[in-house]
Amino acid sequence: MNDIVIAARGLRRTYGRGAGAFEAVAGVDLDIVEGEVFALLGTNGAGKTSTLDMLEGLAAPSAGRVEVFGLDPIRHRDQVRPRVGIMLQSGGLPAELTVAETLAMWRGTCSTPTTVDTVLAQVGLADRATVRVGSLSGGERRRVDLACALLGQPRLLFLDEPTTGLDPESRRATWRLLADLKAAGVTMVLTTHYLDEAESLADRIVIMDKGAVARRGTLREIVDGHPSRIVFDHPGLPVPPLRGARIEARERVTISTDDLQGHLFALLDWAREAGVRLAGLDARAASLESVFLDIAGDHDAPAPATELIGARR
Repeated sequence: MNDIVIAARGLRRTYGRGAGAFEAVAGVDLDIVEGEVFALLGTNGAGKTSTLDMLEGLAAPSAGRVEVFGLDPIRHRDQVRPRVGIMLQSGGLPAELTVAETLAMWRGTCSTPTTVDTVLAQVGLADRATVRVGSLSGGERRRVDLACALLGQPRLLFLDEPTTGLDPESRRATWRLLADLKAAGVTMVLTTHYLDEAESLADRIVIMDKGAVARRGTLREIVDGHPSRIVFDHPGLPVPPLRGARIEARERVTISTDDLQGHLFALLDWAREAGVRLAGLDARAASLESVFLDIAGDHDAPAPATELIGARR
């Protein structure tokens, strides 16, 4: 069994005091084990950035505790920091320095750095070494940020939106690099708005909502038990009841079901016998995207009037 690299218990982060206080993180427990890619997902305001700040040791918890390599990342920063690489959302690198100069400057802050040429090759920027950072594209600057995080040969890597601004080819190249790092035993904590990135890279996923953990587990564990969906334009006739399914009939009909194949066959048989065409038919198994969108939906909005047929009781 792999060692626990990060352990968080009862993690809370509150901003402000008194009646105006806002609790961004409301009692989060996490265990991140050696060698895994751990994805921390959530919409803006879900609490993931505040959680990441505490895991990185950039902010102290208002309550609860964090241990990284068994140590407090703030009180024992001198022991933790040399083993950690951090790629922030925005690196804020000096625009007037060249890429090689920037990395050489950053290398001087590392305890056991690799070479500038090594990380330039890793992130695909060897041919841009003499270009000023300010002249790079947004995607190239993100790759410089990643190179800075890799210079210290970290055993734990925090990646905050690592492929934002990258073209599809560069995104895939970054995924391959991260897969190589994982194969070498590097533990990674990843935040991303690209759900396909989390699906491709993450061993385990946490989805946060309103400061708390809404779902956690492997991709399979998160998706299992979440309904599949069948959607089509309203055919102008009452849709037949489907046992165990939830049907919402408006301009588009949405059927939520745990029996995608059986209910799709039944629906197509009904349409054939009734002589109707199911325009815009789309049938999809549950996915990380469907789970995420359900969690991220507007919980406070009043439910629209719908026609519910065969709802599960």
